[in-house]
Amino acid sequence: MSTTDSIRIISNHGNAGKALHPLRLQILRFLSQPGSASSLAPKIGIPRQVANYHLRELEKAGLIQFVEEKRKGNCVERIYRSVAPAFVVSPSALSFVKADPKTIDRTKPEYLIALGSQLIDDVATLSQDQSVPTLALETAVSFRTEDDRRRFAEELALFLGNLAGKYHHESGNPFRLICAVHPEVEKL
Repeated sequence: MSTTDSIRIISNHGNAGKALHPLRLQILRFLSQPGSASSLAPKIGIPRQVANYHLRELEKAGLIQFVEEKRKGNCVERIYRSVAPAFVVSPSALSFVKADPKTIDRTKPEYLIALGSQLIDDVATLSQDQSVPTLALETAVSFRTEDDRRRFAEELALFLGNLAGKYHHESGNPFRLICAVHPEVEKL
């Protein structure tokens, strides 16, 4: 499992399974603020003992962390909080059935999905123990015609090829550039 400042990437399939349990998803949402089995149980509508079980499973998976113990009458209450405000399940958690861009036609939407999956895996692997220099650009463009879209793609490919050729050095540090264009979901 790798970490960034605001996202925890879950790479282990067992931990992914634990995180995706419907009750545990609710617990993770509520544990953006510290909480205990006693405070979570009524919010989710489950007995405290069931909440305790799920808290232990989430702690074993490294998705929540122990904060402190508080005495409440004769009981000691364990307080937890989520290790991150957001989680992403890495495609590597799917192991042998994850998407491989090398096996997919580049003109298909599935190829773009496979590239996105590989991007998540690569950045998660690189950022496990170090800060990684990255760059992300995003913009929106509206094409009047299909011909405009095709010409844009040709010009973009030519521009990126020239730019990469200008700065590429065989002895340099290799970086990967992925450029993707797809229709906006809201516009479909």
